[in-house]
Amino acid sequence: MTISYKISPASLHAHIFHVSVLIKNPSADGQAVYLPAWIPGSYLIREFVRNIVEIRAESAGKAVAITKSDKHSWQAEAVKGPLEIHYSVYAWDLSVRGAYLDQTRGFFNGTSVFLAVQGQENAPCNVEIVAPEGKEYKNWKVATTLAARNAKQGQFGSYQAANYDELIDHPVEMGEFSQISFKACGIPHDIVIAGRHQADLKRLKKDLKQICEYQIRLFGEPAPFDRYVFMTMAVGDGYGGLEHRSSTALMCNRDDLPLAHETQIKAGYRQFLGLCSHEYFHSWNVKRIKPAAYAPYDLKQENYTRLLWAFEGITSYYDDLTLVRTGLISPQDYLDLLAQTITGVQRGNGRTKQSLEDSSFDTWVKFYRQDENSPNSLVSYYTKGALVALCLDLLIRKQTQGQKSLDDVMRALWLRYGKDFATQGEGVTETAWEELAFEVSGLDLKSFFDSALRSTDELPLQALLAEFGVDWQMRAPVSSADKGGWLDKVLSPSNSLGVRTSNEGGFVKLSHVLDGGAAQKAGLSAGDLLIAMNRLRVTSGNLDALLASQPTNGEVEIVAFRRDELMHFNVHLQSAEANTCGLRLTSGSDEGNITYADWLLN
Repeated sequence: MTISYKISPASLHAHIFHVSVLIKNPSADGQAVYLPAWIPGSYLIREFVRNIVEIRAESAGKAVAITKSDKHSWQAEAVKGPLEIHYSVYAWDLSVRGAYLDQTRGFFNGTSVFLAVQGQENAPCNVEIVAPEGKEYKNWKVATTLAARNAKQGQFGSYQAANYDELIDHPVEMGEFSQISFKACGIPHDIVIAGRHQADLKRLKKDLKQICEYQIRLFGEPAPFDRYVFMTMAVGDGYGGLEHRSSTALMCNRDDLPLAHETQIKAGYRQFLGLCSHEYFHSWNVKRIKPAAYAPYDLKQENYTRLLWAFEGITSYYDDLTLVRTGLISPQDYLDLLAQTITGVQRGNGRTKQSLEDSSFDTWVKFYRQDENSPNSLVSYYTKGALVALCLDLLIRKQTQGQKSLDDVMRALWLRYGKDFATQGEGVTETAWEELAFEVSGLDLKSFFDSALRSTDELPLQALLAEFGVDWQMRAPVSSADKGGWLDKVLSPSNSLGVRTSNEGGFVKLSHVLDGGAAQKAGLSAGDLLIAMNRLRVTSGNLDALLASQPTNGEVEIVAFRRDELMHFNVHLQSAEANTCGLRLTSGSDEGNITYADWLLN
């Protein structure tokens, strides 16, 4: 029987949604319900249940006892006839992962608001989305890819889903928002932007259409959805995205969005397009091509896989690659982005301690719970995973003389696991990904995978890129703001403390102290606030200059606060490590180079 939900924005000023769930055929022994502990795509136990502030149950108008049975579950007493549960959800999480409500907008993921009915997760679901009361909200609309039941698209009313898994995979935006539509390969797409902004929607429409059509054609038409929505929240300072089966929830800095008078793609807009590309690619890679560990999800506890490098890392490889293949950015712009990714990986000592498979497996306790020691202890399956994808792509192209590529592996994964996932439900086992890569490429890739995924060996980036007409430069950073990129003139390494810093109340705070660096050797620690160097005040604006003014590998006295205690340190400065990458096309490389053209201009 159908499970019926109703959600109402009950108190916008108090940020409260009222939710009810009607269970027509509850368990004869008493019905159990639970709220997911995490949301697919974000691998951390988030305990969404903490935001349920009150709950009650009734049957035939009479109160029914409902008792908490564990941290995210309740047990209702046995009843004859339908059971209805009413509860309130506090919604003040501005992220893409939770639920939010105020007088300007509402947003929710189903994992934050819809209780699952134990044992009836496969039952069809209806949900009535109710408009807020008050004439000031008369212009509020709804954006969601939930299938309409009796609601008109964009309006409040009744929607439906085939089961609970589908119900929670369609976030809902409500409010007064900007919207523009387009078709990609015949499929309707909407761009929705909440928050104050001055974005050039026509430019967004044109650019996103190219991204969407490229990725649909990469995997093969038709697209795996009937409609897609980019839900974006524009804020003063924020960034993030979360994939869903036919939509994505995004957050960006409003200054990153394109303005009508801008003709070039600024860095912030390039980053936003990369984010859109990343989440859209997930429509195939992780929403339908899934690890077996996620087929189906267990939403009560951690789901472990060693394959996140393939689902997040490969997606991270294709997000910017899509931009250059569609002509939205130039090949050199792409190489600059790639150099920044390489730089980010090289600057973390964790790459020498944690393998990519271990990073994937431990995401629940390490990557999503980063602290001051994380650069020394972990490697990102996003960034290093993207570099492994790059190496794999170039290796296959090289050894098959351009006859095969990672594109072919992704299409084979789609045909074998993704295209029919809705009916077959088969996920990729921990060994099947590599086995399919062997099959598609015709190559023995075992030694590559053993090194890239199960060891901390350095990747063969320089050698492989050289085969495709790309020059490699590894140099010291010229300042703390240097994220990578080619320099025609490489300067001598400057002095370094071996730290990462942030600004806290006008002080320079050591956010991370890197293994083997000058600061660590002198006894400085993460959290210390720098006061002075050689009796001169340290600020975020002059730290680089103070270091540069000292003799190479000289000694300085640093005064710092640790908590509320003043401490003195004698620091032997070190030369900055050559961990900053630059890439450029080899002189003479052009679009006529077949390996280069097939890779970047496909």
